[in-house]
Amino acid sequence: MKSTLRIADLLPTGTLGLRSRRVRAVLSGLGIAIGIASIVAVLGVTRSSQSDLLARIDQLGTNMLTVANGHTMGGAEAELPATAAPMIRRLPGVQAVAPTAQITTAAVYRNDHVPAGQTGGRAVRACDGSLLTALGASPLTGRFLTSGPYPVTVLGHDAATTLGVRGAGPGVRVWLGGHWFTVAGILRPLPLAPEIDRSALVSFAAAEKTLGYDGHPSRVYLRARPDRVAAVADLLAAAADPAAPDQVTVSRPSDALTAQLAVKSSGQALFLGLGAIALLVGAIGIANVMVISVLERRSEIGLRRALGAARAHVAAQFLTESLVLSSFGGAAGLAIGTAITLGLAYDRGWSVLIPAQALWGGLLLAVGTGAVAGLYPALRAARLSPTEALRGGG
Repeated sequence: MKSTLRIADLLPTGTLGLRSRRVRAVLSGLGIAIGIASIVAVLGVTRSSQSDLLARIDQLGTNMLTVANGHTMGGAEAELPATAAPMIRRLPGVQAVAPTAQITTAAVYRNDHVPAGQTGGRAVRACDGSLLTALGASPLTGRFLTSGPYPVTVLGHDAATTLGVRGAGPGVRVWLGGHWFTVAGILRPLPLAPEIDRSALVSFAAAEKTLGYDGHPSRVYLRARPDRVAAVADLLAAAADPAAPDQVTVSRPSDALTAQLAVKSSGQALFLGLGAIALLVGAIGIANVMVISVLERRSEIGLRRALGAARAHVAAQFLTESLVLSSFGGAAGLAIGTAITLGLAYDRGWSVLIPAQALWGGLLLAVGTGAVAGLYPALRAARLSPTEALRGGG
């Protein structure tokens, strides 16, 4: 009589070893789970963070450019010609221009008792209302500067944080350049202009009257039409300083954020490699467990063969066991990787984006790993003859 094995009987038969040795089965599947979780989490976290960064770049705009003229020996920004901003405004394609000047003779402190030199990296800059348009900035609290020569300042977000200033108003003052200045407002964070974030801003008139400002800007921010950014950038150096255009530095701040994408993409490959190593370790663990299972169940295999089970049926039984083990490990890995992505996205305020390929691809990878890991033990079990298996020989 020809031996048959129904599909409906394959799963109960194939999982017999797993059900009888549950702890060992869980530990074996853990390696697969860790590998798949690593892959899913890396792809999910990377895609979510990249999406957030791209959204920030789109929101802040890639059409902002800055013009500077190097640095002095003391590290301060060197002066540009007084005509730099008016000349830049005349360029075709320029939408907004905001000149600023770092006041090197002044520093900002929380009060007049702080020792000189302990500035915490903060600077004093002169500017006007055009800065809000050019940077897309807005006050977090309070208001922005007026054009009058009043001892009033607006703090960048980082400057306010390091100074310990949490609000604005007539009763909030800082010691700036040897004078008390009232804090009129605090700006929201500016990822494209970190130097503004670290500065105390004053009007040009106040800087000239109180701090000795000479009328020369040190950095100019501008917005260009999106379709004219490259053309405007090529003309900026000559427009800002016709006498020495080679000393003028033109940059696009959004390039720094774009570079972060490249760094994250390169890091992704490293972590995916670590996930693949974990998956390989898991596959070796399954193969090892299956080989041990074959050795432990030689009597069972011999009995089944003696009762008429074909070699293919025995091989199918052990291969099914390996596939079930890896499938459960893969499913657990998907759940763990998804949970890690959700947790990080929630903590950082990102939108959750897990590539569909990571989900179905991860499960297929786990199943394929189980098939490869279980193939040799399954074939070894199928090659056992009934007499040798029942005798305990090998």
